[in-house]
Order: sequence, then structure tokens, then C-alpha cells
Amino acid sequence: MRIRPEIPRDHLAIHDLTERAFDGKPYSDGTEAGIPAALRTAGDLTLSLVAEAEDIVIGHVALSPVQIVGVNGSWYGLGPIAVAPERQRQGIGRALVAQAMDHLRGLNAAGCVLIGNPDVYGLMGFVSDGRLTYRDTDPRYVQYLVLNGVGPCGELVFAPAFG
Repeated sequence: MRIRPEIPRDHLAIHDLTERAFDGKPYSDGTEAGIPAALRTAGDLTLSLVAEAEDIVIGHVALSPVQIVGVNGSWYGLGPIAVAPERQRQGIGRALVAQAMDHLRGLNAAGCVLIGNPDVYGLMGFVSDGRLTYRDTDPRYVQYLVLNGVGPCGELVFAPAFG
């Protein structure tokens, strides 16, 4: 497996992979597959990495800027993140997240936020302590990882691509 920045020929594969990874999941609203393209079009795609094996895209992660109402600093949102269903639970997602966090450290970012399963992302260092909110989402799914400074407190505002 190799992780690298996306290139234009990956765009359709990223869409298809994300659609497959989220298909039928109870936490999916069906919009995830279109988010990377919408971020790209709006100029809000800070980083887009793919994991590939034998020239096939098997994983993808996107980073985009977020605002936290009342908080200064450069914060980024992780997601969507997708791994081919047949390749899940093999460390691909963890490797994508680790490389994305290394990129943010290089930007001297304050940190990263996401909406996701705390049992999964807590193992990667993300914290869910109720200090961040996002719409009517259960606060335990709203998580952050501090890279510089202190933990944030406030309402998340993701890029418009997230709806």
C-alpha cells in the first residue's frame, strides 16, 4: 500500500470508493461521496490523500478548514474518510489519518476536528468531551485533536460542502 496526494485521475475513484464505504451505514446521510468534489470545486480542499494498492484506490481522506465559533487558530476538519469495505480493519484508515495529522503539524495548525465514532477515533488521540458542538449531533461524536495550544470550546462550522 502507498499513500500519496490525489491526482485528477483519482477523482472518480474517490467518489466511487466513498459511496461504497458509506453505503447502508446507519450514520450516513448519503451525501458523503459528493463532499470531496464539492470541497475541491470551492477551493476548500486543504489536503486529499489516497491509499492505493496495485494502482487501485483503496482509501481516501480529506482535510478542509473549519471555524469554531469564538476560537482563534487554524483548525481543520477530517473527512470524509473512506476505506474500501473489503479492506477495512487493516490499518489503512489509521495510516491515512496519521499522514493527514503530520501534514497539519507541518502547517502549524491548532488542531483537527471530526464527527465520528469515539471508539475508533479515540484510539488515534481524538477527544470527545462535550466542549465542541455541531448542530444537533450527539456531542460524544464531535471530537478534536489538539496539535498546538489548548482544547477548543464552541460550535463547529464546516465548509459549505458539508451542507
